[in-house]
Amino acid sequence: MSHTLGAVEMVLVRLPLVRPFTTSSHTKDHLDHILIRVRDQDGAEGWGECASPSDPYYCSETTETSWHILRDFLIPGLLGKSFERASEAAATWSKVRGNNFAKAGLEMACWDLVCRASRTSLAGALGGQRKEIYSGVSLGIEPTLDGLLEQVERYLDQGYRRIKTKIGPGRDLAYLRAVRQRWPDVPLMADANSAYSLENPEHVAALKALDDLDLMMIEQPLADDDIVDHARLQSQLRTPLCLDESIHSVADARKALDLGSCRIINIKVSRLGGLEEARRVHDLCVQRGVPVWCGGMHEFGVGRAANVAICSLPGFTLPGDVSGSDRAYREDIVDPPIRAHSGAIDVPWDRPGLGFEANLSRIRANAVRELVLEAERRPLAA
Repeated sequence: MSHTLGAVEMVLVRLPLVRPFTTSSHTKDHLDHILIRVRDQDGAEGWGECASPSDPYYCSETTETSWHILRDFLIPGLLGKSFERASEAAATWSKVRGNNFAKAGLEMACWDLVCRASRTSLAGALGGQRKEIYSGVSLGIEPTLDGLLEQVERYLDQGYRRIKTKIGPGRDLAYLRAVRQRWPDVPLMADANSAYSLENPEHVAALKALDDLDLMMIEQPLADDDIVDHARLQSQLRTPLCLDESIHSVADARKALDLGSCRIINIKVSRLGGLEEARRVHDLCVQRGVPVWCGGMHEFGVGRAANVAICSLPGFTLPGDVSGSDRAYREDIVDPPIRAHSGAIDVPWDRPGLGFEANLSRIRANAVRELVLEAERRPLAA
């Protein structure tokens, strides 16, 4: 079935976080994401989410740059064009370099439209197999050790299958050691968000000390654009390194694996520019026997639903950051709400597209800015 895109709506939505979230670079108490609704000329529609951060600390993209790229380049190039698959829609912006978060949001909406029109679940269209996905939690840097232990206990009691804690220089070994001493067998990992450097001997010593804690992995300890030093560091550690910020494409993943820069890869749909590229990275890692898991950007329900779908692929063998939306938001913008039960989330095989419906009233109530772009109506030939 061919779809000719007639209109695209962008809505910048702000949701407060249940609890402030701190990484090695910043603290957030709310998030602004861009929701994207595409409509074809027959009335079919689909939703996507651009989960770009509002500041340039995780990556160079921001909410404002994503809005600009969507409004002025990606959407105008797609309006009025016909496509049968989301990959064909994505081909219209092949000349646009970078800006993967913006691309991912629009591509996601096209996947949803195509799947809804064909009454196919997104998980099925991607080649998923799992009926449920295993869920972990990502915890920010807490101001006190007692606060961290309280958070870990809360989420383990709720059944979550893995604990990830953010770390930074001086806020690493003591915190992780306390968690490990309290829970000797819990799957535990650390995420540094590029806070360390091999040029600093204290940083290297701290990372090597983590080897004694039986961690699942250390995620992105070094610079986002440096897979060479990650390879050097991995050769000195027993603990697997996982790359996140360094992997923007399947080509990046191949190079990192060839160099021995990591033993695990975090697949983020937004960082990779969309579901199609995320699937390619998954397939490469399956071929190489490399475990993958799905990272998150505290997505609202639309982006979270896409993460649930990609996690249904067979190579996602490790619990990811896709937790229940109630862990981040008191009220999300999709129905039914995405919830975890005993550390797992059901994959909505019986519902088309993303499997969750955007709640327009809640979206409008939390909207900061809205814009509709339409294809030019060409007059009929005489």
